[in-house]
Parts: sequence; structure tokens; C-alpha cells
Amino acid sequence: MSDLPRKAVTRTAKLAALPLGFAGRATWGLGKRIVGESAELVGRELQQRTADQLFKVLGELKGGAMKFGQALSVFESALPEEVAGPYRAALTKLQEAAPPMPTRTVHGVLAERLGADWQELFRTFDDKPAAAASIGQVHRAVWHDGREVAVKVQYPGAGEALLSDLNQLSRFARLLGPLVPGMDVKPLITELKDRVSEELDYGLEAQAQRAHAEEFAGDPDVVVPDVVHQCDQVLVTEWLDGTPLSEVIADGTEEQRDRAGQLLARFLFSGPARTGLLHADPHPGNFRLLPGGPGGEDDWRLGVLDFGTVDRLPGGLPAPIGEALRMTLDGEAEAVYEMLCAEGFVKESVELDPDAVLDYLLPIIEPARVEAFTFTRGWMRSQAARIADVRSPAYQLAKQLNLPPAYLLIHRVTLSTIGVLCQLGATVRLRDELEDWLPEFVAGEPGEEEEAAQA
Repeated sequence: MSDLPRKAVTRTAKLAALPLGFAGRATWGLGKRIVGESAELVGRELQQRTADQLFKVLGELKGGAMKFGQALSVFESALPEEVAGPYRAALTKLQEAAPPMPTRTVHGVLAERLGADWQELFRTFDDKPAAAASIGQVHRAVWHDGREVAVKVQYPGAGEALLSDLNQLSRFARLLGPLVPGMDVKPLITELKDRVSEELDYGLEAQAQRAHAEEFAGDPDVVVPDVVHQCDQVLVTEWLDGTPLSEVIADGTEEQRDRAGQLLARFLFSGPARTGLLHADPHPGNFRLLPGGPGGEDDWRLGVLDFGTVDRLPGGLPAPIGEALRMTLDGEAEAVYEMLCAEGFVKESVELDPDAVLDYLLPIIEPARVEAFTFTRGWMRSQAARIADVRSPAYQLAKQLNLPPAYLLIHRVTLSTIGVLCQLGATVRLRDELEDWLPEFVAGEPGEEEEAAQA
């Protein structure tokens, strides 16, 4: 497929075929169980077959289907290994590439947005895309002043396709649930829909990227390419070389994995504190490992791309997150429960046992309890299984908790980042980053700062 399938009927037909396939496989599974195969074995086979079909269809479509696939793919580490293994390569492909737009379409968009003489803005322009994503693709070029640049060109009709796909996917979100145990897929799709207009607005993206590029200029650990030029449907930024994080996940050394994981955690928590913005699309396709970190050429820095989805947090991450995390680690069940109620995580109509809530939270925040934590797929699977098992107290309690809208995107970004850390298998000093960047995680800090300011 060489172009964005724009006819709604074509896209809808492809997506509508998914639940029919799921239903067919469920019938097949029932038949296997009738003839005596174990429910667990049949369940895993069903899960694998469902995943195979889902990612085949999502890979063929750009727009919202691919956006959903990218968002889902970071949770791959929550799946049983025998299910996750066969399509891990397909997920990586989904994160890094998609079928390209025809050259004539690309040239048409550039002529319409940059002017008929658009080619004079570039010394060279590579018609073959270097990368493709859900709503646009990237071409490598040399700007007229000699800088190497990345030219992001938005697919014509991307907005309509994005919304059409996500609307269609939301209709059978329940059927997708078993793919990622312990995760409710419908709110994820709803949140992606809410962000469509922002993602299509390259002006907002340029603004967010400039803010990060300015703040992280000269930073020893994080590199953000600056914006060179922006207009409707076209965004030109400095080119960023480096090893895609998906390659580090597949073939990286232990040293690379650990460094990438540490820097990813650092960027997640330091970004809001330094820029008032949270990069909200943390899938591996948006990150690179570059040589030249603080330790020299043999050390690594993290390159960050794609600021199309951000959460605006002028005061940094909300202070109640750090305070609740600190109190949970200190075992203050009553205080944690009171804060969760005050922030809307527990609705007024619900009454829970504070000690049970603490027991539910402690395993999830284990990485913040120790000096260094090794994130693994096994740990992620154990957390997902604990929350997904209907016989588990954690499952019953999770059903009664609420996620307030103000925390929805922060929650998804944090979960997604943890998913990537587990794919990396990285050992990370997470507590160090929380102490440095998360408001109220260290008790007394704000007061001390106020006293210093007054002095």
C-alpha cells in the first residue's frame, strides 16, 4: 500500500473485519476446549492469533489505527513471553515505519505549503522517506544554509482518517482488552481522540519542540533538535542521527540499555520541571541513543523526537503525585488514602480500606523503593497479571479506583515509559530522578527553598 487509504468505507471495512475475526477465533477456541485442551493453553493461542491479525491490519493503515498500535505496543512487555515473542518484530516495525506516500503527493504538499519554488529552500531533498508515522512522514534534506534537516510532511486527509479509525476502534475496544492484561483500552482510545487536533497542528508541535530545544541546549544528557521552519502540514527541524531505541531494545549492550533507561526516566521527570511540558508519546520510535555523553565519545546521550503530543504542566508534575508516593513508601496508609480521596482517585460514593489500598500500591511503586531497580518483562507481566486476575484482591480494588481527567495523560505516559524500560531490561536509579525532579517527593524541600529565597 503506497498511500494513506482515505476512503472511509475502505478503512472501516478493514477495521470492521477485526471483531469478526476475533469472534471466529473465540468459536474456534470453544471448540478446542470442548475436545479437551486446557483453557490456559487455548487462551494463549487465542491471544496470539488475535494479536497477529490486529497488528497486521494496524500496520497497513496509517492514521488512528497506527497511532493506537504505537500506543499499545509499549505495553507488549506485559504479555506472556510465548505470546509476545512472535510479533515483537512486527511491533518494532510499527513503531519505526509505515508504507510511504507517493513522491507526487509529497511534492504536492510542499508546493502548496512552501510555494511553487519550494525546492530552492533546500540544497538537496531525498524523495525516499527516512521514517513514517501515524499522520506524517519524514524526509532527509539539506536546508539552504547547509544544515541537515528532517522535513515532516503531513498526509493529506490525515485528520479525517485519524478520527475515523479511532471511532471504529472504540466500538470494539472491549474485544481488545485481553491483549494487554490489566489495562482498560477504551480510555486509551478516548484520550487519543481528544489529542487529535493538537497532533495535527504543527504550529503547536513546533512551539513545544522549540521550548525543549532551548531548555536542553548544551545539556550533557538530552538532545532535542531545534525547529528550522514550520507552516501548515510541514515541519522542518534539525536532523538527529543516532541509534533508534527499538534497535537498542533488540540488540543493545547492557551498558546501552541501562544508560538509555536512566536517561529516559530522567527526561520523563525533568521535562515538566524544566519546560512546563510533558512529552506524551514515549514509544521507542521517538528516541535515539547518541554518542558523546558526559563521559566522552564512549558515553551516550538521549535524542528526543516528535513533540506532537504534550501535556501542559506549568508548575511541573502535580505535587500530590510526589507526596502520595513518598507517603506510600513510608507506609502512611491513612494519609495516602485521604490524599487519593481529595484528588478524586476515590469517588465520594466509594469507601475502601486504607491498608488494602496501600497493599495494592506498594508492588507497583517497588522501583522507587530501592537504590537501583532492574525493569524486566517478567516484572511487568506479574503486575499486569495481579491486576487482571478476577480472583485477586488487586483486581477488585482497581475496579473501584477512579482516574481523574487531570491525571489521565500523566498516568498513560508513566505506564508507557515503564513499558519501554521493561523492553530495554534496564537497571535504573529511579529514586535519584524522583528526588531531583518530582515535587514533594522529598519532604521539606519547598519550605527549605522558600527560607533560602527569603534569606
